[in-house]
Amino acid sequence: MNSQTNKRLIGLSVTGLVIAALYVLPFYILFTNAFKTKRNILVDTLGLPETITFGNFGVAMEKMAYFRSFSNSLIVTVGSILIIVLFSSMAAWVLVRTKSKASNFVFFLLVSAMLIPFQSIMLPLVRLMGMMNLLNSHIGIMIMYLGFGASMAVFLYHGFIKAVPLELEEAAMIDGAHKVRTYWQIVFPLLKPITASVIVLNMIWIWNDYLLPSLVLQRREVRTIPLQIAYFFGTFSADWELAMAALTLSIIPVIIFYLFMQRFIIGGLMAGSIK
Repeated sequence: MNSQTNKRLIGLSVTGLVIAALYVLPFYILFTNAFKTKRNILVDTLGLPETITFGNFGVAMEKMAYFRSFSNSLIVTVGSILIIVLFSSMAAWVLVRTKSKASNFVFFLLVSAMLIPFQSIMLPLVRLMGMMNLLNSHIGIMIMYLGFGASMAVFLYHGFIKAVPLELEEAAMIDGAHKVRTYWQIVFPLLKPITASVIVLNMIWIWNDYLLPSLVLQRREVRTIPLQIAYFFGTFSADWELAMAALTLSIIPVIIFYLFMQRFIIGGLMAGSIK
């Protein structure tokens, strides 16, 4: 029995190590190639750098106008997440607490919107935004991200709010709190775990998105990081060393943000399970 248990543990350990290696491999390739010359990348992609080259980062930052594109990505991502969290959480709360056929219909209508492929509506959407003079603007693309991200966010908030005790809201209203105050002071603080999840999911999506910004943000001064990185890949050749350095610079903020938000997700879930 002990031998079988040991074999099972060894098998699980080996499987875990293989899966972990497969997960870490893309990061290894990215980080090691960011410090190589172009020749070194083409000759030995998986090996360690022959000589560590830090100059790739400086050249990449200059060519992609890193600080400007970083600020554009930051503005678009933060602004989009704020309005997605704000409108989606409020909409989900109203839909949960308003028990009627109309609220159920609106909820299923929102959820069904997740099934619509972006490619089927991108051209009419861009034409519509052009008629409204919202192209090449941060506000315009934020509105688009709200439209595409609200469905998933409402779905997640809707399921979480069902577990929030209605008695807390009723007690607040008995004490004289109106609906807006009840929501912001009683309901929304209890949504911290799911809000953290919504923020992380949308941050990764919006920060790394290429297709929608490529259709909406045409002017160079409003381009985000993925659009700038794309210019390292030409039709007949690619500056792999600069692209790897630029990609490394682009994912570092995401990793830091995820590590920072992870404790809120885990802490909120543990607090919820204790309650």
